[in-house]
Amino acid sequence: MSPSRQPPAPADLSGYALFFVTSAFMASNVVIGRAAAHIVPPVGLAFWRWALAFLIILPFAMPGLWHHRRALKAAGRRLLVLGALGQGICGAVVYMGLERTSATNAGLIYATSPIMILLIAAVALGEAVRPRQVAGILLALAGVLAILARGDVDALLRLAFNQGDLLVLAGAVAWAVYTIMLRGSRTPVPVVPMFAANALAGVVVLAPFYLAETLLDRAVVLSGEAMLRIGGVALFASVLAFTTYQKCIALLGPSRAGAALYVMPLWASLLAWALLGEAPQLFHLAGAALILPGVLLATLPVPAPRPAREPEELTRASEA
Repeated sequence: MSPSRQPPAPADLSGYALFFVTSAFMASNVVIGRAAAHIVPPVGLAFWRWALAFLIILPFAMPGLWHHRRALKAAGRRLLVLGALGQGICGAVVYMGLERTSATNAGLIYATSPIMILLIAAVALGEAVRPRQVAGILLALAGVLAILARGDVDALLRLAFNQGDLLVLAGAVAWAVYTIMLRGSRTPVPVVPMFAANALAGVVVLAPFYLAETLLDRAVVLSGEAMLRIGGVALFASVLAFTTYQKCIALLGPSRAGAALYVMPLWASLLAWALLGEAPQLFHLAGAALILPGVLLATLPVPAPRPAREPEELTRASEA
């Protein structure tokens, strides 16, 4: 059997199974966040999500946190900025949006994060954008407009968009900035202690806003329903999404593992339909038909060109 026709390795099969599990864990954030709307206030949900996630991961992260304590202390301000973006805006602000929009909308809008990364990197860092990527960006942005307008051309012309959709879009932009900052980081801290440090930074950043929300008569009431939703976003959307994603990278490589974000909105739609009764609308299908191919077109790596064969190799090939 030739190498090109060999069956997939067991590691690849495990990796692809984990790929779908990871994307489902990612989707659980918007589904549980929507289920928590009007039960747990948004800042309180984000605060307790990351506080609990930090406590869950702490036993595994503690040796690395102690070993790299000086590097983490030196990166303190950067960690607070990352906490404001990754746990603050991508957490509390998105949950504010989910009080006003559907999980299906949020999943589709959030899937444009790779597009935001390309745009911000091009504008702020001067990174080159190929024509193929431009086409993908335009396609995905057209899909976002279809979601924001909810299929209503008049709403598009009046720029009368749902506030919740716009808040989720702000979260997608914040996630893009967060990702670019992480990509440019030169810290020697391994991923598990860095995850714990980011979670703790998010708790610190969210604490004053959580206090203000509590004083404004929106205190978290720790009922059974509230604790179930807080535990869900902490365990599934935070710790398990992170750990399975890291394992997926190890099995499939970063490029293929990163495509889990493209599958996430499909999981969000299915879970929202099954658990929340959110039936997909025609504008959801139109948005997905534009966003998902657009993101793939813009972000899939270009295959490396095959090296030209040396004249001696060509001669040997012709003689064979």
